[in-house]
Amino acid sequence: MKIIRSERYAAGLLLAAAAIGLILANTPIGPALINALGAHIDMPLLGLDLSTKHWISDGLLAIFFFLVAVELKRELVIGDLNSFSKAALPALAAMGGVIIPAGVYLLITSGSGLSAGWPVPTATDIAFALGVLAVFGRGIPTRVRVFLLALAVLDDLVAILIIAFFFTQDPQLQFIGYAAIAATAFGLVSRMLKPRSAWVLSRRPAWPLVIVLVILGVLTWYFTLRSGVHATIAGVILGLVMARVPAGRAHHILEPFSNGFVLPLFALTAAMVAIPQVSISELSPAFWGILVALPVGKLLGITLAGGLGILIARDRSVLKLPDIMMVACLGGIGFTVSLLMSELAFARLHEVADEGTLAVLLGSGISIVAAAVFVTLRAKHYRKISHHHEAATAE
Repeated sequence: MKIIRSERYAAGLLLAAAAIGLILANTPIGPALINALGAHIDMPLLGLDLSTKHWISDGLLAIFFFLVAVELKRELVIGDLNSFSKAALPALAAMGGVIIPAGVYLLITSGSGLSAGWPVPTATDIAFALGVLAVFGRGIPTRVRVFLLALAVLDDLVAILIIAFFFTQDPQLQFIGYAAIAATAFGLVSRMLKPRSAWVLSRRPAWPLVIVLVILGVLTWYFTLRSGVHATIAGVILGLVMARVPAGRAHHILEPFSNGFVLPLFALTAAMVAIPQVSISELSPAFWGILVALPVGKLLGITLAGGLGILIARDRSVLKLPDIMMVACLGGIGFTVSLLMSELAFARLHEVADEGTLAVLLGSGISIVAAAVFVTLRAKHYRKISHHHEAATAE
């Protein structure tokens, strides 16, 4: 289990799954696999009519968003976002990392009728970014990782809001109400799991409450899906309303399942697209918009906004500009959430959706390479400083 929780392992598994998906889609069995993902698994009595691919992206991926929400809540309550002074710099950098990439995309796609894809390059993949930092960042100070984590969490919060507000179709208010009732009950029941005294632990077994929580969680997901709101939002709601201590335990239990199965399976299926047999000049503006906005837009947005934050703070303990630039390179790794955004934004434009997926993979790949080089150089710099400090102390 320990290796599955590893950031390095999670990032490597995601990359391998995406590569396998892309390769399989472009082999002789590719069309059959793509058709299988498009096959519908219907439940008429429940009013559910989803393809295999949507059962993964709308169903299983809700678990990932639940874990993101739990982490976000923890950071807001007791972590690195629990005060304005702590949250100001990563919040400003995250804002720049959303606005500038979206602007770059809109600039490149201007007049093409593909402006709906602007959210795709705004996301940062937490697991991948932290994984690259862990692999190449030996010697990087903890404050840099903390800043990256805070920025990525806020970035994902923005992505969640974008999904909720921009990809909701024909909202059904009655089902939204049912989802709210189920989520409220979930939050209340979760507080019964929080041990208030020793006798609660000894006299009240936890498993009946856990079963109730699972049922309420599934109902929240179902009602959210039927409401027209993207079903992954159910995971976010449940993660935010759950009591903090039980949520922490749930995060610990579900993290290996998410890292080892949910995210790789989503990456595998999302990357399973046939490479368009067109010349470079025939690729859609959406492809170029995402390809440029992810590595370049993120680098510019996070660096400019983060640099402004450093100037405003006037605090020697905050990060240096090269640290901000390094994190900005890591921020260009969109991957999981960007793949989901692309799928949602171009749901009715299948060819553009395929190109969007390829652009996300290539743009994230460019960011991975750039970040690996930058992190390596920065880690070498910090190790050199540490070595000089140890030598001076020894003397």
